[in-house]
Amino acid sequence: MKAAVFVKAGKIELQERPIPVIGPTDALLRITTTTICGTDIHILKGEYPVAPGRIVGHEPVGVIAALGAAVTGYEVGQRVIAGAITPCGQCETCLSGQSSQCGGKAIGGWKLGNTIDGCQAEFVRIPDATANLALVPEALTDEQVLMCPDIMSTGFAGGESADVRIGDVVAVFAQGPIGLCATAGARLKGASRIFAIESVAARAEISRRLGAEIVVDHTAEDPVAAIMRLTGGRGVDVAIEALGTQETFELCLKVLRPGGVLSSLGVYSGKLTMPLEAFHAGLGDISIVSTLCPGGKERMRRLLSVVGSGQVDLRPLVTHRYKLDQIEEAYDLFGHQRDGVLKVAITP
Repeated sequence: MKAAVFVKAGKIELQERPIPVIGPTDALLRITTTTICGTDIHILKGEYPVAPGRIVGHEPVGVIAALGAAVTGYEVGQRVIAGAITPCGQCETCLSGQSSQCGGKAIGGWKLGNTIDGCQAEFVRIPDATANLALVPEALTDEQVLMCPDIMSTGFAGGESADVRIGDVVAVFAQGPIGLCATAGARLKGASRIFAIESVAARAEISRRLGAEIVVDHTAEDPVAAIMRLTGGRGVDVAIEALGTQETFELCLKVLRPGGVLSSLGVYSGKLTMPLEAFHAGLGDISIVSTLCPGGKERMRRLLSVVGSGQVDLRPLVTHRYKLDQIEEAYDLFGHQRDGVLKVAITP
């Protein structure tokens, strides 16, 4: 089969690789659509370590091609998704409700394209398939559900982890794919006002459609001053960091009301420092929570239900389409953020 393989820092290339062999608890998926994630760019740049030779990708939509003998509840030929996080569902951490950290290891639930071969390929092995496959309703297209495995799950979790309540005021810093989903998720959780911080006009427009009341262009005005003015000096209940930089992390702290929650979704590639004043010297009752994309079949079922209900339409996030044969070209476009790219759909 054809597959996108991490060769070394700065190089992901298309190679011929054997179709995966599955074990008794696995499923083999024939990929119909997948995409490139910002985390894949961290891998490409060498900012997140994976083994050379690893097939990358963790956002699969596909058809079951084969099932292990111990997998129950599914049939060959069914159309499914699996989350970017594929927990075993049986270890202490999973059973304690923290399945993203499966096995008791930090980031342990993220296996596809990280510790095992991923789904930017014609086929992928899904481990612990009974716990991870979710059936896609016939009425939904691949592109309607493409964000469910990672971007939608991660973005929605920004508000969930912060316990956004009805009537809360929320700020979401950066309206890339995760930030846009965080905006949509905060609205579904009951936020009454959402401020999005974004300078790209096309992203700002999508943000408004997904629930942002006001989009603050950080290149035109100080976002902290703007949000404090718009909230009468109160600040926000929840600030969601969706970019993964020191600057946006600090800005989130600065717009929080005392007792507010900073919900961190970004992947950081350097050292984070805490600004003393914005942290109120540690005495402001500020909460900081971080979230790794929730996975598992029940999480995927719930997200598919939200999409199917029509409450959220994430198809506008797919701005470019490529064949798997063009994966290196797709990485070049996405990695350099050219041509207004948000997400690319990759189809074998």
